[in-house]
Amino acid sequence: MGSAKEDCLGYAARDPSGVLSPFHFSRRAIGVDDISISITHCGVCYGEVLWTRNKFGDAKYPVVPGHEIVGLVKEVGSNVKGFKVGDHVGVGTYVNSCRDCEYCNDGFEVYCSKGAVSTFNHVDVDGTITRGGFSTYVVVHERYCFKIPKDYPLALAAPLLCAGITVYSPMVRYKMNQPGKSLGVIGLGGLGHMAIKFGKAFGLNVTVFSTSISKKEEALNLLGADKFVLSTNQQEMLEVSKSLDFIIDTASGAHPFDPYMSLLKTGGVLVLVGAPGEVKLSPMSLLLGRKSISGSVSGGTKDTKEMLEFCAAKKIYPEIEVIPIQYVNEAIERLIKSDIKYRFVIDIENSLK
Repeated sequence: MGSAKEDCLGYAARDPSGVLSPFHFSRRAIGVDDISISITHCGVCYGEVLWTRNKFGDAKYPVVPGHEIVGLVKEVGSNVKGFKVGDHVGVGTYVNSCRDCEYCNDGFEVYCSKGAVSTFNHVDVDGTITRGGFSTYVVVHERYCFKIPKDYPLALAAPLLCAGITVYSPMVRYKMNQPGKSLGVIGLGGLGHMAIKFGKAFGLNVTVFSTSISKKEEALNLLGADKFVLSTNQQEMLEVSKSLDFIIDTASGAHPFDPYMSLLKTGGVLVLVGAPGEVKLSPMSLLLGRKSISGSVSGGTKDTKEMLEFCAAKKIYPEIEVIPIQYVNEAIERLIKSDIKYRFVIDIENSLK
């Protein structure tokens, strides 16, 4: 049942340069409630920039990133009931939690009172450092694994485990799934493009906001948004004043908030899923119109299962560019420049050997 030999091959960053290169390490032995997953694909998220380059000052080198993991079950622990060898499965942004607090009990493990254990660069309960999906296999407690419907391509499923659930979860929580309502999406990247796809599947009227006019055609024609607004154009912004029920803000770059709050109807909500340097706005942007601003990270097991079933039923697929792992450093540089439509996915099974 597993061993301590360094039989897992991954790509790791050794220092704040963030440069990734081959790295052999060991995974834990499979416990009675664990499953071992042979990784086929892993999405490339902005987290790969943040932690490999020690942007938060907490990098635990060597860092093996990757938390949009999909693959096949290759072994199961003796107590595992929900999975069998050969199942298509996914693992998202966390791999452990206390399993006893009110949030864990409600299926919101990502908000665990004692802190969810991130899929990489985190100290697990046994004292080991978690290592992510830029690797050949992973061992995870079955609670934090998700069945991928067999007819849903694994490469396309990978971005759902972070980008997808990060926008789906707050959309469901704040009832942004009511047909006929209006949704604004700030930013058109990995998260933003999924917000548009979910918004249209929910029957919403979707307006995309971007600082780049070059994104207009893709927003309207490729992704099916109803309207595109150049956020630096005051006249265009004025024309959609007080017209939106909800806004999903996926932008991580510095941007003002008051102009966007003015676009919400009375009682409207802006949910922040990106991570700008600071959030600064006038209290009047909230008080006048009973508006609110909220934040959200990925999502619990309950929402994730629901989202995967929804995507399979509605045939919602991310837009991806599949790459070999040997290209990952170039891909991350392109990601920093927003030169991707809209998610890199690493073909682990065919390139990491």
